Amino acid sequence: SGVTNRPAVSAEEEVARVVPLVERVSALGGIVSVDTYKPPVALAAVAAGASLVNDVSGLRDPELADVCAQTGAGLVLMHTRAAPKQKLLDRSLDGRVLADVEQFLRERIELAVSLGVRPQQLMLDPGPDFGKTPSQTVDVLRALPRLHALGRPILLAVSRKDFVGAITLRPPRARLAGTLAAVGYGVDAGAHILRVHDVAEAADYLAVRGALTGEAELDSGLLLAPDLRREPQSR
Repeated sequence: SGVTNRPAVSAEEEVARVVPLVERVSALGGIVSVDTYKPPVALAAVAAGASLVNDVSGLRDPELADVCAQTGAGLVLMHTRAAPKQKLLDRSLDGRVLADVEQFLRERIELAVSLGVRPQQLMLDPGPDFGKTPSQTVDVLRALPRLHALGRPILLAVSRKDFVGAITLRPPRARLAGTLAAVGYGVDAGAHILRVHDVAEAADYLAVRGALTGEAELDSGLLLAPDLRREPQSR
């Protein structure tokens, strides 16, 4: 992403920030997703090697779908009733947030397909925290399996989110344990892609979890390397 929650930047500046990074990561063989709601930025990023456009605006600009239709890039459709960079906590969604998420994503799927995006290019994000109170976010996540009925893979971004902070009373950088709990729940609920800040820790969590549940094969001859029995000695 070439933007943060701080004041908006122009599409030109966002392209200047994003494209060099996309080119470098793509050159390493990585699959690159670009977070943007601006069609010119998406087009430039895909041309530089990005294969997925993550639209946190909920397809407010239909031209973003045009970019994905023309290039074949994947498109993440995220639920939000808030405009980009708008901090909206919509109390009117209390008690009906899940129905709103389902209806919104269904409509966005239909819109994207009508603009030429193939269904297999689409992925869904229920939008934890976006336009939602912590309790509304939890309501949506509890019912995450219901979103599989929409027929598209689910991307789940729960890392360091406000709902984790509200539950644990911790600031963003101290939310790793809460994040991993949400990641584990997401896996159980059938999320296909997980977006996290602490990649190594999340990978370790999933590796041990998979070994214990039997989802991952474990070599019967597995042993701990001697140099991992103790912490490295400082010099």
